[in-house]
Amino acid sequence: MTVAILDIDGTLVDTNYHHAIAWHRAFRAHGFTVQLWRIHRHIGMGGDQLVASLVGKDADEEHGESIRDAEKQAYMGLIGEVAPLEGARELIMDLRARDHTIILASSAKPDEVEHYLDLLVVRDAVSDWTTSGDVENTKPQPDLVVAAMEKAGGDDAVMLGDSVWDCEAAKRAKVPTIGLLTGGFSRDELEDAGAVVVFESIEELRGGLDSTPLG
Repeated sequence: MTVAILDIDGTLVDTNYHHAIAWHRAFRAHGFTVQLWRIHRHIGMGGDQLVASLVGKDADEEHGESIRDAEKQAYMGLIGEVAPLEGARELIMDLRARDHTIILASSAKPDEVEHYLDLLVVRDAVSDWTTSGDVENTKPQPDLVVAAMEKAGGDDAVMLGDSVWDCEAAKRAKVPTIGLLTGGFSRDELEDAGAVVVFESIEELRGGLDSTPLG
């Protein structure tokens, strides 16, 4: 069966706005005031690219690592407030019942991914997962999607994601994407980035799985 590659942040767990606040605090701590709406537009992009995209390459070269470390610390102070999105675990069980190989795809640090696995209670339900150690270049580069397919041992895959960066990465890996509005990106934005179908929520997706590439 088709490999189901499921993005974690913003798709299975409600983290996008927590990350936006953490990045905002990290930038402020280094003298950069970046409006939250601009940060949100980049959530889902890897942190190795986000800093330069928001404050420029020169600032990234001088302060990038320190800003990323500060974001990590700020986010870990918020991670206890993160909750799974409604229907996330049930969707995984639905896909397992259909005999899909399920790979959870994230470029987050291993301790964050471990926390999400505990929240979702799906360690025994999925085939594998990725972390930052599995990718050299983060989204929108295709490395994460490719790494997930390698872990699954197949290239017939479908991506589930919530951001334009998920869609872009999957498109570059020649993998179709099912989009969710749970990350705060619009339907038009996700479709323009390559999503073949978009759902408002996980529960809506669960009810319409037969109409998707995972049907």
